[in-house]
Formats: sequence, C-alpha cells, structure tokens
Amino acid sequence: MRPEEYAPLSQPLSQRESRFEAPTEVDGAVALLQAEEGARILAGGTDLLVQMRLGAGSPALFVDVKRIPRLMAMTVDASGLTLGAAVPAAEIFENEAIKDLWPGLAEAIYLIGSTQVQGRATVSGNLCNASPGADSVPALIACRAIAVIVGPKGEREVAIEEFTTGPGQTVLERGELVVEFKIPVPAPHASDAYQRLTPRTEMDIAVVGVGVSLELDGDGVVSSARVVLGAVGPKVICAEASAAALVGTRLEDAALEAVAEAASAAATPIDDKRGTAVYRKRVTGVLAKRVARVAYERAKSR
Repeated sequence: MRPEEYAPLSQPLSQRESRFEAPTEVDGAVALLQAEEGARILAGGTDLLVQMRLGAGSPALFVDVKRIPRLMAMTVDASGLTLGAAVPAAEIFENEAIKDLWPGLAEAIYLIGSTQVQGRATVSGNLCNASPGADSVPALIACRAIAVIVGPKGEREVAIEEFTTGPGQTVLERGELVVEFKIPVPAPHASDAYQRLTPRTEMDIAVVGVGVSLELDGDGVVSSARVVLGAVGPKVICAEASAAALVGTRLEDAALEAVAEAASAAATPIDDKRGTAVYRKRVTGVLAKRVARVAYERAKSR
C-alpha cells in the first residue's frame, strides 16, 4: 500500500488526548493497564503505530514497557532460554547461543520486518498481535515455549499454542501483559527449523509458514516431533498427525510423504490475494517435508 492510500486517522492528532507512561516495574504497568480501559502496550510499536496510521485511532494511554528490567532481560542457562517480552528482535537472532540451541527460532525472528523494524520489534508484539501469519509463533510452539503473563490476579503461564484464540484475539485479560518467555533447553540430539513462502524474499506476509522440532534417539530415529503451521488457518495449527508420521523414522521417503500429506490435510487456508486454498495446502506439504529434513540434519549433528 502506498502512503497516499493509507486510511486517515479516526480524528486528527491535535484533537485527541493520549497519555504516555513508562513504568519501571511490572506492577506499575499492570496498574496502568488495569486502570485505563483501552490502554495499549508500547513494546516495539511496529504493529501499533501502523494500525493507528491505518485508521484504528490513538489509545487513551500508551504504556511503554522497555524501561522494565525484567522485560528487557535475556538469559540462556542450563534450563533453557528466558526471554524478556520487550527484547528487540535483532538482539535475539544475533545471539550466538540462541542460534546454536534454537536455530529455527532465530530463523523465524530474523524474518520479522526490515532491519530498521527489527531494532524495535518484539516477539511479544508479534504474538500479541495475533496474526495467523506471524512468523515467530510456529517456531515458538515448535520449541515448546511458554508465555509468562502478569496481571491483577498475579502471575500465570500459558503454552504458546493456547495463547491465541483467533485472529486478533488472545487469552490476555484486562490489566495483563506478557513479561517473558520460557523455552526449555533442547535434548542432546534435538533441533528445530522454520521456513516460509512469501512472494518477496523479505518484508512480506507468509503464504505458508512451517516450524518443525524433533528429537532423535541414539540410533538416529525420531523419538518425538512437532510440526506447526502458520498462515493457513484462523490461528497457528499444531499438525499432530504430521508430527506422528515422523516418529519412529529416519525420515525415509515414505515417512516424508506421509508428513507432507498430513500437513496438507491439517491446513485450512482460504482463497485470498496470496494464493488459492488449494495452492496453499499443496505448499504446506512441500514446506513440511523441507523443514523436517533441515531439523533432522541439525538434530543429527548435535
């Protein structure tokens, strides 16, 4: 869309009143979000500001969370990765430990926007925007990530596959925000991968996205797997039958064909300007095979 085609703001900036708050503690952010109906979190702003420009209007309150230490922290230790919700995407995919342990997650986060966007954009924003085509979400689910949520009722944990309830809809209640993600360390012979198909190589929405993680036994046989599909349903799809087709195999040709067939069957895309439903289901199977191979080779080398 060209700049001159953007929908106008709901009312001129000069006629709207918005507050800006930048708390330094999680409890302060929760109190602000609870007190002001329609308050919006400003983590990276790369989705929020675009939505405003396209006519969504300005919220009564912006709550900038980038000054809260817990949300800006990122640690990798023996238990896994603890990723603050406001850590910029660029810091994540450039981290050598993350690229080594969770290469598929790094691949997915690298695909979020342009270089300029990646300096601000966050995984939490990509998740909370609840777009079916969000690149980081299939990769997070493949890695068994958990979102840590804090709100007026305290702290709770939600598996990423349960976080989004529909397009633009999540489990977050008034006053709640995602503060961090927890991702378990992979087993010795386990790894992941993520790929998508887009009309352009960058700065585009996925036609199909596929994340795969798998673990091997000592003989190179897949002992557990996850196959996760993005952009082919109202929310991300955990293709359980496709994952089951990997277990007990060394990714022989027959197994890969079963993976592809099950992934295509699990996809529920619509016809839109990115492609027909038939085309996107076909691509889902092709990508599932391709990504499974990459994840398998990575797992063998660990």
